[in-house]
Amino acid sequence: MAIPDEVQRIGSPVRRWARAQQQAYTSGEDRPLGGFLGAMSVYGVVVSAGAAVVRASGRQLPERIPLGDAVLLTIGTFRLARRIAKDPVTSPLRAPFARFNGASGEAELSEEIREHGGWKHAVGELVTCPFCLAQWVGTAFVFGYVAAPNATRLAALTMTAAAGSDVLQFAYDAIQSRTIGDDGDGS
Repeated sequence: MAIPDEVQRIGSPVRRWARAQQQAYTSGEDRPLGGFLGAMSVYGVVVSAGAAVVRASGRQLPERIPLGDAVLLTIGTFRLARRIAKDPVTSPLRAPFARFNGASGEAELSEEIREHGGWKHAVGELVTCPFCLAQWVGTAFVFGYVAAPNATRLAALTMTAAAGSDVLQFAYDAIQSRTIGDDGDGS
């Protein structure tokens, strides 16, 4: 028996099973389970390759992460994931997968997925969802922290400073709105 025949013989029931699982899960909704499986596979391959590179380099993993670094990386991950998923400036990265819907808050966009079903749908959901992107961004920061801790701290500090600035901008706007609302003329 030739290898392609054997692959076909084994693959056919697996594909039937996968289709049955998708139909049972989606209840007729257009959910790109295959695309999500592909995204998870890419993530797994990237993490495995990164771990292999770190191991081959002889770098030691930190036994502990100082609290300050953990906070810096956490806030940096939040800000960068949100920047990629919602910022007008990063919309060219999302454009192949999303359609502009309008503004959705201060300096953020609302977008919808352009293609339904398949890998483009899965990527569209990933790149427009800051919660989804946080896993990828956080992983990049962690690998960066292991490989080049000082450079990674600087990159995370940039995003942390931007997040802090966002908080101050919102606080300033809230105070200004309250002041204008109190006397009616803004003076």
